Amino acid sequence: MASSVRFTVTPIRAEDLPDTPPDTHTHARVRFGSRESVSRSEASAGVTTSDTPDQERGDGDGVKLSSVYINNSHAVDDDDFYDRNLALFEEEMDTRPKVSSLLNRLANYTNLTQGAREHEEAESIGEKRKPRKSPQMGTFMGVYLPCLQNIFGVILFLRLTWVVGTAGVLQALCIVFICCCCTLLTAISMSAIATNGVVPAGGSYFMISRSLGPEFGGAVGSCFYLGTTFAGSMYILGAVEILLMYIAPGAAIFVSDGPDGEAAAMLNNMRVYGSIFLVLMSLLVFVGVKYVNKLASVFLACVIVSIVSIYTGALVSAFSPPSFPVCMLGNRSLSQHELKDGQCGKLMLRDSLVQETANFSESLNGTEAPPVTAGALEKSTDLWRHFCNSSELNAVCDEYFQHNNVTEINGLPGLASGRIAENLWSSYSAKGDVLERGSQRSAHSPAVSNHYPYVFADITTSFTLLVGIFFPSVTGIMAGSNRSGDLKDAQRSIPIGTILAILTTSLVYLSCVLLFGCCVEGVVLRDKFGDSVKGNLVVGTLSWPSPWVIVIGSFFSTCGAGLQSLTGAPRLLQAIAKDNIIPFLRVFGHGKANGEPTWALLLTAVLAELGILIASLDLVAPILSMFFLMCYLFVNLACALQTLLRTPNWRPRFSYYHWALSFLGMVICLALMFISSWYYAIVAMVIAGMIYKYIEYHGAEKEWGDGIRGLSLSAARFALLRLEEGPPHTKNWRPQLLVLLKLDEDAHVKSPRLLTFASQLKAGKGLTIVGTVIPGNFLQTYGEALAAEQTLRHLMEKERVKGFVHCIVAQKPREGISHMIQSSGLGGMRHNTVVMGWPLAWRQSEDPQSWKTFINTVRVTTTAHLALLVPKNISLFPSNSEPCTEGFIDVWWIVHDGGMLMLLPFLLRQHKVWRKCSMRIFTVAQMEDNSIQMKKDLATFLYHLRIDAHVEVVEMHDSDISAYTYERTLMMEQRSQMLRQMRLSKSDREREAQLVKDRNSMLRLTSIGSDEDEDTDGPEKSSDHRRVHMTWTKDRALQLLSNTHTHTHTASCCSTPEGFRDMLNIRPDQSNVRRMHTAVKLNEVIVNKSHDARLVLLNMPGPPRNTDGDENYMEFLEVLTEGLERVLLVRGGGSEVITIYS
Repeated sequence: MASSVRFTVTPIRAEDLPDTPPDTHTHARVRFGSRESVSRSEASAGVTTSDTPDQERGDGDGVKLSSVYINNSHAVDDDDFYDRNLALFEEEMDTRPKVSSLLNRLANYTNLTQGAREHEEAESIGEKRKPRKSPQMGTFMGVYLPCLQNIFGVILFLRLTWVVGTAGVLQALCIVFICCCCTLLTAISMSAIATNGVVPAGGSYFMISRSLGPEFGGAVGSCFYLGTTFAGSMYILGAVEILLMYIAPGAAIFVSDGPDGEAAAMLNNMRVYGSIFLVLMSLLVFVGVKYVNKLASVFLACVIVSIVSIYTGALVSAFSPPSFPVCMLGNRSLSQHELKDGQCGKLMLRDSLVQETANFSESLNGTEAPPVTAGALEKSTDLWRHFCNSSELNAVCDEYFQHNNVTEINGLPGLASGRIAENLWSSYSAKGDVLERGSQRSAHSPAVSNHYPYVFADITTSFTLLVGIFFPSVTGIMAGSNRSGDLKDAQRSIPIGTILAILTTSLVYLSCVLLFGCCVEGVVLRDKFGDSVKGNLVVGTLSWPSPWVIVIGSFFSTCGAGLQSLTGAPRLLQAIAKDNIIPFLRVFGHGKANGEPTWALLLTAVLAELGILIASLDLVAPILSMFFLMCYLFVNLACALQTLLRTPNWRPRFSYYHWALSFLGMVICLALMFISSWYYAIVAMVIAGMIYKYIEYHGAEKEWGDGIRGLSLSAARFALLRLEEGPPHTKNWRPQLLVLLKLDEDAHVKSPRLLTFASQLKAGKGLTIVGTVIPGNFLQTYGEALAAEQTLRHLMEKERVKGFVHCIVAQKPREGISHMIQSSGLGGMRHNTVVMGWPLAWRQSEDPQSWKTFINTVRVTTTAHLALLVPKNISLFPSNSEPCTEGFIDVWWIVHDGGMLMLLPFLLRQHKVWRKCSMRIFTVAQMEDNSIQMKKDLATFLYHLRIDAHVEVVEMHDSDISAYTYERTLMMEQRSQMLRQMRLSKSDREREAQLVKDRNSMLRLTSIGSDEDEDTDGPEKSSDHRRVHMTWTKDRALQLLSNTHTHTHTASCCSTPEGFRDMLNIRPDQSNVRRMHTAVKLNEVIVNKSHDARLVLLNMPGPPRNTDGDENYMEFLEVLTEGLERVLLVRGGGSEVITIYS
């Protein structure tokens, strides 16, 4: 009875531990009663130790036991093996360390996940680690501010005002609320996953891959990488747009002469400057990430200052609205870029005439002045020349220009103006539409030419488009989880910092929507590039004290966000490449000597250049929205899956999560994907699906304890329980194979084509179990069994067979096979068909038990009601790369045993090797049968079975037994008698066998091995099971003479070599003669009809009930299949496997 030991482990926070140099060894103690055992870290933990031999063992333990009494073979760590209280476990210390050792390793934790095999292997490398600084970053600096910097971006400054003006305040609030809810629910799920263990480099990729498996992890990680890369493109395009539109418009390289080419010129400018920006940023990242990190705080300060200036400007506008006049023609806004003279009017007074008129009026001393005509006092403006194509006042002008007045309104009426009532509702437009003020009606609305100085809509807008454009402004919530290794208390900081950052940014976005709707005129909000306010950034008009605060701040913040993306994306790709789950990405796991991902940075720059070549911020934003949404979807799926499966390792410290919230977040992500752009969503899913299938078929196999595996186990359990409810219906029957393979002394498979044939029969469907029996003792041959399993797995991978390996160690092969047939499978998922090879050269084999094992397996499968397939001449069967271009698959249907002979050719023809072969079915008719009617009935049966085959009925006439049959039977029985009853040495046996060969010219007995019967176990012997002694001795001869009283005359006369010749005069048994006659006649007919067939399927007769005739049974099968190149012997399991009913 084992005694139990109770001990308590008190968790200690990292900051409460004393600072210990990495090379100094820390002792972890576990108290057992009143004694105390102290252990050092094991060498396998990967920590370099500098312990001295005279280091103290503990308090009061005394000196170590003398090595005289203990075998000191394990001298790596003496304390682990000299502990008095754990002597029972000392031989397993290398695989099962003491609890104190485990706790010591946890105390020396180095921010690598415990339990991950790849990290434990990395720790075991005996490299001396550099001293690590203890992480000191808290929630505010380590999580909150980085998340703010990544979430706030280009969309806030360049597109949020346009989204509010186009969608209206109500729908804009809805867009912001949905997107923020999506990220908040994702952050809750991410917090649960991040606090369930340590998240190293890779962030969301690591969380998804370790929660959902390498296939999902690789697919979603690749999508997240693409999203981060295109985010870099979006930020660079935003920075270029700010530079060319608002900072230095004159820096444009391509300039259009007319309005038709302005858009194309702008796109080309974006491409050129975007490429230049990308090269400069990539070089900065390549030179050193430390410079990027140093600039991050400056960029974050720019973002905060810009946002503060927006709120300040909104409050100031309530008391003194800034002056940003907007020129309107009717209800249409005009672009002030085109008005060179700055006059918002149709006509203006001549300067000289105005002065003369004033002087003349003064000279009249108040008397009435003569009238002055309009033509004399006024001249046309640039606006007049645009709409009338002339500066003359009598020119013919545009109809809308003639019927509507030119007015000037303030673009920013202020917080107290009540403009929110007009801006509540949406104002979507098509590409090329003129931006109009919603509160006024146009007198006339004819077709509009783009040569007029209106402000036009550059793209067709809709609610779904705005969702896709806005969503990137709420991404970036993973910044905190990516820095878990630098946090003082990651389990506490990640949830608090991430959720607070999302709440802060959500509040800013929602309040900005309301402020923009209250302070800015609607037609200005819809002006994407600020043409109506003299080319100013629209959000900049609201800032205080100057629009340049927003312009400069947004420029630097977008540059900083682009640098962060170009820094993070290569590291994400490097993490995927180092996991080695996508083989063609391995090269990107390498980098500079300091670990910087050089090749990954190069690929990232190339992909980012593709985004820059698109050259439109509004087209790039939906692309990265898809990739981020897919990533967030799987984060929510991972959390919901782990929660519902109740995985034992699912113990997150963050407790404010629920599977329903994760499921809701997953639904919102999926809905947003199809709302924003359904075709982009399909493309993203196709990319992820292709990567998933690639990893599944060609990637490295990883076992990360993921949730998909747990889901598979739950689904498998449910399916197995459902299968237990009843046997499968005939319509659902398919061969579930147990393939028995034999290994040679070097653990190589003797007949690998057997597995090839099984793969052709299965075509990737159903259950396949590949089994083998290792002779010996399990305790001694366990290593050989593992090696055999690996051999079979490699062969299955080579043959593309999906299935399981079952290896059994048994003293006797026949017993091992019997146990395997009985125990393989689980519940309803069990094999129903056994495939095994034909015992080659069983007559000449030195191992006479091969055919005995074969017959025993036939009997076991028959008893278990299993089908049996025995390919003969398996080495001649085609491989998967050798398709049969033509030929026949012949089925010889002699007896009906469930329809296996009909089903197997149909299944084989599903495979490419046998697809072009035609099917022929032969059946045998006796004299009393009506062969014509049989053929009609068989054709009808095949028609109802929906099987296309040629039918032929072969008539077998009664004939006398030929001399050949009689002679063949006689030779068979003589050989059997010799092997069963002779007690001769090998040389004597060969000499006497030569006499038989001389008399019977067809006897091919050349060498007979020992007949040691494996059925006898131990020293016990019986009269029915006798061991064969290879040496003839005098004692053995006397023993045989003494046994003549209990044996027949035939046996006694054969007990001595001299009596052997009497056996040549025996007469064959009549039942054996009849069986041999049947085998010879059938073989003649089969060879005559099917000598050119690619494959012959044949009913396999059952073994005799009397075991004395086992060797005769093998001879019958040999005669039956003689002269045929490829034969498949089929024995049904006793149940119907094919039906004519639907």
